[in-house]
Parts: sequence; C-alpha cells; structure tokens
Amino acid sequence: MKIFKFLSVLTFIVVMVSCSSIEVVVDPKNNTDFSKYETYSFLGWQNNSDEILEDTDRKAMRDAFTSEFERRGLKRVKFKGDIQISLYIIVSEVGSVSGIATHYSNANSIYTHYGYGYGYSTSTMKQKSSEVGTMIMDVFDGQSKKQVWQAIAKKTITQDLDKRAKNMQTNIRAIMRDFPVKAK
Repeated sequence: MKIFKFLSVLTFIVVMVSCSSIEVVVDPKNNTDFSKYETYSFLGWQNNSDEILEDTDRKAMRDAFTSEFERRGLKRVKFKGDIQISLYIIVSEVGSVSGIATHYSNANSIYTHYGYGYGYSTSTMKQKSSEVGTMIMDVFDGQSKKQVWQAIAKKTITQDLDKRAKNMQTNIRAIMRDFPVKAK
C-alpha cells in the first residue's frame, strides 16, 4: 500500500512538472554588476505592442512586474531609473489539423460478385487553433543605455480573462526567476 501511495504521489509530481506551460529563455548580455542598481523605470511598450492587450492584462502585467522588482529591493521611479525596462508582445495563431478515415467494406461477402458491397468510408477532420503569446523583456543600463539582460517568454494564451489575470503573477515570476538580482 505504501508503494502505491508513493507511486501515486510521484506520478502526480511528474504530471505537474511536465505541464509547465511557459517557456522562458534568458540572455545575460555581459558581466554587469546588478548590485549597483537601486531603481527601475519602464520605457514603455515597443512598437505600441500593448494595443493588443486587454486593460486587465496590461494592469495585471504591470502589477506583477512591480511586485517582482520590489521583491528584489528595487524601487520604481517614473523616469530615468538605474535600469530601464522595455517590453514587447507578439501574438501569433498556431493551428493544427488532424484527420481520421474509416473504411468499411464487405469485400468478403457474397454480394461483391454482384456489384454490391463496395463499402463506404467516412472521414473526420478536426481543426484546432490557439494563440501563442511571446513577451520580450529587455533591461537597459540607465546611464550607458546598453542592454544588460533579456528574457523571452512564450505561452499559449487562454481565452478566459479571469484565469489570465490570476496566472499573470506566476508567469512573470517564472520570467524573473533568472534575473540577476534575486528576490529577498
């Protein structure tokens, strides 16, 4: 019985870990000393990419980033922070088509000799499409204006607005996990 419980828990953990739905790629640009940074500011959205976002998404994203930077001891300023954050959003539609064909024939029956029984077939086609969002976060040094860090995150977008808002903090935390300044 103990083995069954252990295997059940292990299976649950493996399933939960394998369902990680956000992919994050981090690119540290150089050996920048992030301990010298005390403030941050947002440069805004590149190419007005925030226009594709709902107001609730925009607010949830801003609040999540603010929370994550505050957890790292950085203070938000309106302009000219020690580090400056630029965000860019891309949404693309991804689709897939699958089909299955079934064929029924009574070729072994006596009716095939008389022209009957050629059989029939049916085909079932399923088309699935979903939206995939990619967010690119660039971090620039406020003085030199050089890029010091970049994160790219990709995730399938759910259509449920409430679920998106609830998951925003978790998704932003996953993006910030590899940020050079660790949470306190």
